[in-house]
Amino acid sequence: MKPEDAAFEAIVALTRSVSDLQQRAAQAYRPVVDDILHTGSRDAGHIERTLDGLLDFCGHEPVLAIYKQLCRYYWPIDPTATACYVNAYRERWDSDEQGGEG
Repeated sequence: MKPEDAAFEAIVALTRSVSDLQQRAAQAYRPVVDDILHTGSRDAGHIERTLDGLLDFCGHEPVLAIYKQLCRYYWPIDPTATACYVNAYRERWDSDEQGGEG
């Protein structure tokens, strides 16, 4: 096998692993967020830990949808903290906001 073929195979395997991890994150966080929403939780620590965990996977559309849903929920509870989470998303994932950088 040529070195470039091996490198290509490694990239394909890594891409599949990342995709699998993103899907598992969406599956794992969905019930956590649903519980927060359905119970009307105002536990800022729990909500923020959940947002912290979700932020790592916001490049995956289903996780981003969950993140946005939790941000909308958290806004009336703590708008300052929620604004920080929105900005954190933009800094990390929204390259259009950065003029193509990032």
